Amino acid sequence: MKNIPNLITLTRILGTVVLLVIEPFSGQFLMIYFLCGISDVLDGMIARKMNAASKNGQVLDSIADLFMVTVLLSIFIPNFKLPLWGISWIAVIAVVRLVSLGVGFVRYKQPAFLHTYANKLTGIALFSFPFLYVGLGLSAATILVCFIASVSAVEELMINAVAKKLQRDIKSIFSL
Repeated sequence: MKNIPNLITLTRILGTVVLLVIEPFSGQFLMIYFLCGISDVLDGMIARKMNAASKNGQVLDSIADLFMVTVLLSIFIPNFKLPLWGISWIAVIAVVRLVSLGVGFVRYKQPAFLHTYANKLTGIALFSFPFLYVGLGLSAATILVCFIASVSAVEELMINAVAKKLQRDIKSIFSL
């Protein structure tokens, strides 16, 4: 029973792989996309409810998130025809995230993925991008998602740079 949250996370990884091989934005794609998004919410919620939260589960969840973001960007960038400034902004966010992971790894000797509110908001924003695109247009949706992701990435870097110990479930920089 304690492995149910990790099985949900593994299902998200499998679903993300499937997204790579089916027609983007088809009915099947949207169904699997939705299930992947729901599984991202459910795994942690169920882990906490079952008192099954673990360091390994947190790392697995973060790896699944990273994998999903990478796959979604590989699908979204060509299909939404993001402008060069948007692609450049995404690249800068990725560099900040990698630097943050590096700083965390050097300081804590382990992967330092954080589950801050800003990171959760970034996940929701990225998941919502196709809907934001329809409602706001490409430029506004890109600016909104990249702004949220930028704040989140900088906050994570700051936490990894100054926190005395690794706290994966830290809520924000103001929780230090």
